[in-house]
Amino acid sequence: MNENRWSTGESCVSWEDAEILYSESFRIVGDDFEHGGEAAAKIKAKLKQFGLDAAIIRRLSIANFEAEMNVIMYAREAEMQLQVLPNAVRVILSDRGQGIPDIEQALQEGYSTATPQMRQRGFGAGLGLPNIKRNTDEFEIVSTPGVGTTLRYTIHLQN
Repeated sequence: MNENRWSTGESCVSWEDAEILYSESFRIVGDDFEHGGEAAAKIKAKLKQFGLDAAIIRRLSIANFEAEMNVIMYAREAEMQLQVLPNAVRVILSDRGQGIPDIEQALQEGYSTATPQMRQRGFGAGLGLPNIKRNTDEFEIVSTPGVGTTLRYTIHLQN
């Protein structure tokens, strides 16, 4: 199986070595439109409790909602992990699903593989991955078709 990878470039926050001040995981179930957005809302509430800047919360909430809805539409299940670091907030989302065969194409605004049923629910504009990329400071996708996809994205905190 061919693993596909795309990244905004070199990470400013090492994925493995950073001190994690807080971590929590949220399970997302594919095709569960009724609960779509719950993980993103829980993370938003947690970040408000921590007193993070509203602009950072807004950016992360947009990215998290887009990522969560992609899981609901295209994967069987996923884990969304929130990590609060001293100078950043990052999310790692790993799903088990169909994977993304062409990441470059999937990152193009307007490109969508949404079914007619998804479009009837108001999804499928082809803005999910581009919105995640636009609202984060670091963004990485690793995907293996037929296996699943892992997204890693970070927003840096203002000092």
